[in-house]
Amino acid sequence: MADRVTVIGWDGSPLTGAATAALSAATLVAGAAHHLALPEVPANAERIRLGSIDLAARRIAGHRGSAVVLADGDPGFFGVVRNLRAPEHGLEVEVVPAVSSVAAAFARAGMPWEDAQTVVAHPRTLRRAVNVCRAHHKVAVLTSPGAGPAELALLLEGVHRTFVICEELGTTRERVTVVTSDKAADHVWRDPNVVIVIGGGPEPQATGAWIAGRHPAYPRGVRGWALPTEAYASSAPEGGQDSGEGESPGLRAAQLARLGPRTGDLLWDIGSGSGALAVEAARFGAAVLAVDSDPAACARTAAAARAFGVQLQVVEGRAPHVLERLPEPDVVRIGGGGVPVVTAVTERRPERIVTHASTRDEAEALGAALSGNGYTVRCSLLQSVELDTAAWAERERSVVFLLSALRSDLAP
Repeated sequence: MADRVTVIGWDGSPLTGAATAALSAATLVAGAAHHLALPEVPANAERIRLGSIDLAARRIAGHRGSAVVLADGDPGFFGVVRNLRAPEHGLEVEVVPAVSSVAAAFARAGMPWEDAQTVVAHPRTLRRAVNVCRAHHKVAVLTSPGAGPAELALLLEGVHRTFVICEELGTTRERVTVVTSDKAADHVWRDPNVVIVIGGGPEPQATGAWIAGRHPAYPRGVRGWALPTEAYASSAPEGGQDSGEGESPGLRAAQLARLGPRTGDLLWDIGSGSGALAVEAARFGAAVLAVDSDPAACARTAAAARAFGVQLQVVEGRAPHVLERLPEPDVVRIGGGGVPVVTAVTERRPERIVTHASTRDEAEALGAALSGNGYTVRCSLLQSVELDTAAWAERERSVVFLLSALRSDLAP
């Protein structure tokens, strides 16, 4: 096993005294080509061109002597330190950090970034990274070949964003470009690069922010979810607020609980109505496409999103036909449309689907459509009674069948 493993971050600045000392004593140095070309790398040291970190770690584990691993930016932030410290390699490492590429990118852009989300985009995680860009105003994307600025832009079709693209940070070829997302796919970008994705509209004010990746964007005093209908009334255009079937807070709470929308997910809300469920899913961090054929409902949903400071996309159109051009969903709430809409949704294979029915016959038909298309179905009869606490008399009663479906290959 290597006597000592030092991981050195490099951001283009002159190496620190600690980094220089570790390199001068190294008998093995691993890094990218531009790292191995640094003049501080000893001429007689064994050199490993980093490709697979696991293969390099095994080589380092079998080396007798002092090993150094060079990496761009801060190697402890989405970097090689985690892989090298994996139990199967048995390596103990010392880290000499540098400015992370994310911090450098925001510095080049002259922007604060305590309120930014940071994601890593590989071909296997690109779709989820794009969903974070849909849902949040400010996102730093650490890209990779096949999951770069052009691919991000293509998957964000229909969503306006500004890209700050920082190529080859810290090198003599460094370049920073600002483009709109619809133009980013028209260029070839150099690797490595970091993309800062900025959402439409003015930047939310993070006054009083105390936790990274978050900002107090919600109206003062708002806490909890499955908020009462009146919480959305002030955001409705002209003060109007419809609360039709499927809009009760109790049903909404059950639907959200079954769906479990989270950061990186894309939720379809078909029949968005007041926009309450779409807004609350977005408050959980999910990307949301709110679909409705009624222009007034689309306007209500957009107004609710603005009032609660969340990002979502409103799509006006009638299901199931409008669904054909939408990106792949992770979870779907169906507010109406019957068996044809349910069948169209199952063809897109989301993980979870929820819908509701007002009669048992309707619930059986929807359940048969779900189970017949590869989903495991649960159905509950939900009854809620709202009381007037002044007289403790019944004010409103709601009875509805809730159907929740899990894709069968995921069911226990």
